[in-house]
Amino acid sequence: MKSTLLTRLEAGDKTLWPDNNVSANRLGWLGSPREMLDEARTLASFAESIDQGTVVLLGMGGSSLGPQVLASVRDALSDHGQRRMVVCDTTDPATVKGLPLEDAFIIVSSKSGTTLEPNVLFSYALSRVKDPARYAIITDPSTPLAQRASELGIRHRFENRPDIGGRYSVLSYFGLVPAALMGYDVGELCERALDVDRGEAVALGEDMGRAALEGRDKTTIVVDEATRSFGLWAEQLIAESTGKLGRGCIPVPTCDTETGDDRHHIRVEIAAPAELAAEFFRFELAVAIAGHALDVDPFDEPNVAESKANTVRQLSELPLTHRDSIPPEQALAAITRTVGRGDYVSLQAYLPYGNDTELEALRRRVRDENGQIAVTAGYGPRFLHSTGQLHKGGPASLVAVQLVRSTPSAEVAIPAEPYDFATLIAAQAIGDYDSLIAHDRRTIRVELDHLSELR
Repeated sequence: MKSTLLTRLEAGDKTLWPDNNVSANRLGWLGSPREMLDEARTLASFAESIDQGTVVLLGMGGSSLGPQVLASVRDALSDHGQRRMVVCDTTDPATVKGLPLEDAFIIVSSKSGTTLEPNVLFSYALSRVKDPARYAIITDPSTPLAQRASELGIRHRFENRPDIGGRYSVLSYFGLVPAALMGYDVGELCERALDVDRGEAVALGEDMGRAALEGRDKTTIVVDEATRSFGLWAEQLIAESTGKLGRGCIPVPTCDTETGDDRHHIRVEIAAPAELAAEFFRFELAVAIAGHALDVDPFDEPNVAESKANTVRQLSELPLTHRDSIPPEQALAAITRTVGRGDYVSLQAYLPYGNDTELEALRRRVRDENGQIAVTAGYGPRFLHSTGQLHKGGPASLVAVQLVRSTPSAEVAIPAEPYDFATLIAAQAIGDYDSLIAHDRRTIRVELDHLSELR
């Protein structure tokens, strides 16, 4: 028998969430798997028409994390794929400079078409690859990005239905166009999503929300090493959806057994890449219901907009002003002095991509040296569009540790802008630091060049 909550969710009942919620124009993801099933052949034909063997996706937040997971899990669990996928959702200059653009097909992905990071990455890509036939655009209808693509003569334009928020968009064009280019069977992905036990997903969401209200708010997502990137996507979905009004589920992706009386464990097992679609849809359903249990709107993101505005303000007031920091050799002791029972630590690395192993080792070290405290780790500015909502809007149990470069990792200009990528990522870190302080969050800022300096 279908649960009442599931019936109300499928009917788009906005009274599931607090008054003035934005669900009226954010529930398109519920029907997206069935709609995209009808698009499967078209997307396969599009993928077959592309000559390049590498795809570079430029995006930020929900428009890029889904493709990142699809690429990582495919590479880990399968020995075949149609193309290599490189996702760039950072403004770190060394990472941007190293993008293999010359031999790639390039996707620019942005729901609003106004997000700063995809737009400057697009401008940079155009300075290196001018052929409009080498690009595809994924955005909502009639956005500035869509207009720009039209003016440039970019033929491959995918306009997504606008009632799907970024973090719920993986089973729409935002996730499935890249999936097709990677060699996924889009029809199979959609069918697996449609086969999800929706009642079980609703129960998962109820349990998640109830556990948080009972004090077990560290939602510990246990994944296998090969599929650890799924935790990155789930972390964004949970954090940005539930971290509001001083409440929230605090997602902690891990491949380890982590214990604590503030933990709520969810085990995720994925044996084949196509199984991702079922997990994507299961978690989307569950998190919408967790928002109901917590009495928060799972579809807005008020503090994400705040951090974006802070960055724009910093860039309008150049040169950047200094923020206090501590030497890297003092950071670990400072964390230990600061954390208390029920807290969690967020390691926020404004560093070049490629530090995953070192960053995970640091996460485990901070956890183990502080009584198995919950610790998350991620790259900035990626998390500004995801878990950053939780950091400011969720529980005040956060201890934020900003890890920023003391010297730029490379010099990379941004066409038509008065600042370069090194200045941009520094401005994003400062803007978020100011936002954390404004919300009375305990924040430790560390300037370094390598994670090995943390001793």
